[in-house]
Amino acid sequence: MQKAVFLDRDGVINDNKRPVNRPEELILYPKAGEAIRLLNDAGYKVFVVTNQGGVGLGYLSEKDLDEIHAKMEEDLKAANAHVQEIRACTHKPKEGCVCRKPDAGMILELADKHSIDLQHSYMVGDRITDIQAGEKAGAQTIFIGNESVDADFNTDSLYEAVQWILEREEHGCTIE
Repeated sequence: MQKAVFLDRDGVINDNKRPVNRPEELILYPKAGEAIRLLNDAGYKVFVVTNQGGVGLGYLSEKDLDEIHAKMEEDLKAANAHVQEIRACTHKPKEGCVCRKPDAGMILELADKHSIDLQHSYMVGDRITDIQAGEKAGAQTIFIGNESVDADFNTDSLYEAVQWILEREEHGCTIE
């Protein structure tokens, strides 16, 4: 079984002061590419699981979202980093789908498809719904932000989250 890190997109990988509806609006956080490259180098599969209700609400199209993700992948490639796969829930908020976080549908589908050991994997997000989805999937959770959220680890950036993951691995810490 493979270990993985599931990342929310907005507020974790890229700045989210305003909704990202066009590729040029996607701006990676400093060290986001480096953080993902460190995960790649350590043997983790990295996935993006993101709620993108703006598609269902008509603020952007599926094509727009694909172009935004293509730009993100190009920006990550420039840092010698890559994500294995991107999953986006494009349903309207409150539509009742099983893929939209806080449900764990996207994580569980990817775990099944890629033979991921969720017990030795992580969900990193900047909203309580990300943490809830990670918990429902059985992964360890990391919250990025200033709030005090009941996650396994709270920090200020993806880079710091990755440092924590790698330190745990180095010291043989396992998820029980």
